Amino acid sequence: MRSKCHETVLCSICKGYDHPSALHKDYGISLVAKKTHEGEKLPVVSSSCTQICGKPFNTSKSCAKIVKAIVYPQQKRDLARYIYCIIDDQSSNTLTTSKLFDCFHEYGPDHLYTLKSCSGESINSGRKACGYMIQSCDQSQMFRLPDIIECDKIPQNRNEIPSPEVVASYPHLSDIMEYIPTIDDDVSIALLIGCDLIDTHIVLDQRVGTPLAQRLPLGWLLIGNSWLGTVHKQTVVTVNKTSILANGRPTYLEPCDSSFHVKDDPVFKQTAYDECEGLSSEDQAFLDIMHSGFQMSESGKWTAPLPFRTCRPILHNNGEAAMKRAILFKSSLTHNPTKATHVCEFMQKILDRQHAKPVPETTRITEKWYLPLFSVYHPKKPNSVRVVFDSSAKYHGYSLNDVLLKGPPLYNSLLGILLRFRKEAVAVTADVEQMFHNFLVTTEHRYFLRFLWHEDNDNSKPLIDYHMNVHVFGNSPSPAVATYGLRKTVEKAETVVQDFIYRNFYVDDGLISCRTFEEAVDLLVRTQRTLHDNGKLRLHKFSSNNREVLDSFPQSELAKDLCNLDLCNDTLQMQRSLGLFWDIETDRFTFCTCKDKKAFTRRGILSVINGLYDPLGFAVPVVLKGTLLMKEILSSTNSLDWDDPVTEFLKNPWDVWVQSLAELEQVCIPRQYSDHS
Repeated sequence: MRSKCHETVLCSICKGYDHPSALHKDYGISLVAKKTHEGEKLPVVSSSCTQICGKPFNTSKSCAKIVKAIVYPQQKRDLARYIYCIIDDQSSNTLTTSKLFDCFHEYGPDHLYTLKSCSGESINSGRKACGYMIQSCDQSQMFRLPDIIECDKIPQNRNEIPSPEVVASYPHLSDIMEYIPTIDDDVSIALLIGCDLIDTHIVLDQRVGTPLAQRLPLGWLLIGNSWLGTVHKQTVVTVNKTSILANGRPTYLEPCDSSFHVKDDPVFKQTAYDECEGLSSEDQAFLDIMHSGFQMSESGKWTAPLPFRTCRPILHNNGEAAMKRAILFKSSLTHNPTKATHVCEFMQKILDRQHAKPVPETTRITEKWYLPLFSVYHPKKPNSVRVVFDSSAKYHGYSLNDVLLKGPPLYNSLLGILLRFRKEAVAVTADVEQMFHNFLVTTEHRYFLRFLWHEDNDNSKPLIDYHMNVHVFGNSPSPAVATYGLRKTVEKAETVVQDFIYRNFYVDDGLISCRTFEEAVDLLVRTQRTLHDNGKLRLHKFSSNNREVLDSFPQSELAKDLCNLDLCNDTLQMQRSLGLFWDIETDRFTFCTCKDKKAFTRRGILSVINGLYDPLGFAVPVVLKGTLLMKEILSSTNSLDWDDPVTEFLKNPWDVWVQSLAELEQVCIPRQYSDHS
């Protein structure tokens, strides 16, 4: 910016101070004219020669502690690659470049660190990795690298790499010539080994002279200027500790903070992500954790870590509070034997499937967390209970969900799935069994999923410590973890299977329509096989409006209401598809309204309106009248609490509208429209 520039810049043609010389149209011609006088030839300006030419000038080439080596992740020798590494006894830590991190797919979170050099101190951020090995080129020495930190300010002066040509010029180095490899242009300087790996700095042998040759565990290297006598005189002094420009170039001049960067790509270039919702920093952090932490276990199931927030507070041991909740839960089961039986059956399934196990008494850890238990019944399934792990229970101001990243909304648009479900003639639905429990939790995170339950699942025995081995219903990130895992299971599958999972699944429910029953059966079989082979996931509970589709699968694979039916003679039962009631016998949608009479209070009125689940908007004309009545009633009762009785002057029209909702159950909406509809 001109306002920040304190230099006097003059035009070399007209000596003006408000423009540079390049703006003159005749700049090149006038410049040549000024420099030429009476036919005198202009001096030829050329770049300096950088090749060895054999002329006997006493000049030098500087060599530094740079050696060629092999680096690879521990236990992954097949990923090994050659690099040049600098042995620097003035550095306290081992550093590496971003390029090396990217080669080994290290995409962990960034860490802040202070970089001190001759040019001062600066705050930097970079990835950190551990578990890497470095080996000499002759494979005689091997070391485990300490934690390596990402830093793109490692000197990249390749002119200081020792070469066989230098060694050949000095008699005192003749016996080590075979140990100095030819400079490999395809290998970059990617590692700086500091004093945190002191074993690589040990001098095993040396050749005294100029240059000095030393044998370190990783190989021979040269130190000092080498007087080759066969290169032009070096007139440039290399300074490594200087300012770094934004493009990565070093400079000993004062950088200017006013600059423009113009990209080569068009400003308005269209990409595949233009219509996608951008990720927040927390959502991106969640995906980074999943990308690096999702691993296949020996059992063939996927293992995923709990996505903890960075700089999270320490969770204090809440065992005492969990014990109080466990005693209250036990008391409620004692007074309800039927509920107690259902809960024990649920817990037995968890134990039999090894989704949970007792904690060994010898286990000692610094941080652990207990999840209180409670049970809930589904309104439509009175004989089926679900035990929920209360991850929102607070202790000392924090809960487990408070320190976990919820994750991005990876699930598909519900409206889009339902519309595609109505597109073709043959409709099918399916379900992934025990969706959350299909994904294991890493061993070190299972101690945050402790809970108290009776020994051997016997209510007469004392409460003991268990921990969950799988992601649980109640953790806020579990839906995102499960959806990510489901998609990862099919990331290398056929396109048709990927499309079914990626576009037509809402968490664990899949809905799709096909042109023919053969196409539908083929898709379900392929998807079922892919999910089982790549992640031990079971796709089941199939239902369809086509009896031939149902006949193609065993009874055990069909939806619960269809398992014991005679598919040839019996009437097919009503199915629920993402909250919609689907009559598969007539292939029509219908409604099921609540029969319980709600109190005429603000809470009861709102409950009736919200109880009509209609994602496709079929019942909007009916619901609109009730919404207008609710608006009129609530606007006149602002001073009342939610459970106070509402004045009676609007009760009669409200009751008439509520009674009319029963007629919705007689409405049948075809699942499929004709082309002209």
